[in-house]
Amino acid sequence: MRDDLRAQYGEERLPRYTSYPTAPQFSDAIAHETYAGWLSSLPVGSSASLYLHVPFCRSMCWYCGCHTTITQRDAPIVDYLAVLRREIDLVTGKLREELPVRHIHFGGGTPTIMEPAEFQELIGLLKDRFPLAPGAEIAVEIDPRTLTRAMTAALGEAGVTRASLGVQSFDPVVQRAINRIQSVEQTALATEGLRAAGVQGVNYDLIYGLPHQTVESCIDTVRQCLELRPERFSVFGYAHVPSFKKHQRKIDEAALPDGPARHAQAEAIAQTLVAAGYCRIGLDHFALPDDAMVRAQVDGVLHRNFQGYTTDPSDVLIGFGASAIGRLSQGYAQNEIVLGRYAERISRGELATAKGYALTPDDRLRADLIERIMCDFTVDVGEVCRAHGASPEDLLQAIPRLRVLEGDGVIRLDGTVLAIAEDARFLVRSVASAFDAYLGNSGRTHSRAV
Repeated sequence: MRDDLRAQYGEERLPRYTSYPTAPQFSDAIAHETYAGWLSSLPVGSSASLYLHVPFCRSMCWYCGCHTTITQRDAPIVDYLAVLRREIDLVTGKLREELPVRHIHFGGGTPTIMEPAEFQELIGLLKDRFPLAPGAEIAVEIDPRTLTRAMTAALGEAGVTRASLGVQSFDPVVQRAINRIQSVEQTALATEGLRAAGVQGVNYDLIYGLPHQTVESCIDTVRQCLELRPERFSVFGYAHVPSFKKHQRKIDEAALPDGPARHAQAEAIAQTLVAAGYCRIGLDHFALPDDAMVRAQVDGVLHRNFQGYTTDPSDVLIGFGASAIGRLSQGYAQNEIVLGRYAERISRGELATAKGYALTPDDRLRADLIERIMCDFTVDVGEVCRAHGASPEDLLQAIPRLRVLEGDGVIRLDGTVLAIAEDARFLVRSVASAFDAYLGNSGRTHSRAV
């Protein structure tokens, strides 16, 4: 770690670049008619990935940055799923032909909050409307605290291939400070049950930068997780944006670690995982050596989307549910965030698109450059520019920040090949941001670079 670089760049507020342009650039200029036109004009022979958002939880974790609603009753969930199924019918009605699907991802909220029979019905509908490609991945985000044996069995029967379990921290002091009490035993039971049911790919989500968190507690959490040997880890820095997520005001800001402490926690987690045999993937993922994500990184075909790093190469992502974002070759489309408005739009027989963004040729160029930087820590700017019919010399000349990064030793430029210095890879988002034509005064909604 270079302390001079951390001090200089670490307090920047930057996107995670799971999309480009990022969500602050979306506008209501993209309406449901636009999205319907995009869907109906997909090229023949396209394939797709699906994201389904289930925005309900039984309790609120105070660090949460997701769109979710707390409910102790099942009726709102049942009603929502009926609307979701209707949306699936509306979307498929816009398509010229069936779209084979390679990836299905259920996010939340807590997708496993629904009843097992409801999940199986939903999977059945998806398989009926979208033929699954051979080897398709079906992934589900899970809260181990509420996962039942019946739902575990249903996930296995439905062909779920990957489960992403929220862990965050096993430190009881941290857990109380974020309103998420979860034991190692609950996590172990969920993991063992899922594997017994046939869900062989298990991912654990960890967070650093939480209140009262220390390097020691981070390492202790990782060591307890390693006893269960998940195939992957995702490690995220806590983004404290109480002006955007009001429940985060319940977190004591005085107990949050500062920039140097956050970086020390992130590196301690990384070093512990690498020492245990996991390969570091991009900015914040880790996987066992025989994992498909490691192979994708080695082969230079790793990708990044709203779920983070992925092996999914599809440029068609269809989002279902309130707040869900889809990406087609033409641009992004996001559904209504408020549940009532989402349901009302679907009940009228129209798509629930509330806002979006139409991509320009320059956006596509910059998106490809940013994705390669985020995935590979290097990019041949010339090669990417030529693929888009652009001049690499003109682009590089127009970005003075690159010369600053080069002067500070963050990057090396060899002709048109950009590479991030080994000891500066923790600033990959800072490098990616140099190619962001829109990054401006909206940065306070983003997390710190370190």
